[in-house]
Amino acid sequence: MTIVENLKNYFIASYAEMKKVTWPTKNQTINYSLLVISMSVGLALFFALLDYALNLGVTSLLNR
Repeated sequence: MTIVENLKNYFIASYAEMKKVTWPTKNQTINYSLLVISMSVGLALFFALLDYALNLGVTSLLNR
């Protein structure tokens, strides 16, 4: 088979598989996106506070 035939078969198979996918609704997509954003912000704040606390602890130990 040639490269063109291989590509054609690949795209035909990919299109057939994409038709089988159960895509999320618009509402689900929005909810999941908000969940990911809020978890990312929450974890960023957590690690920022942890970094700040550890920095204070190490600094106070080194300045004794």
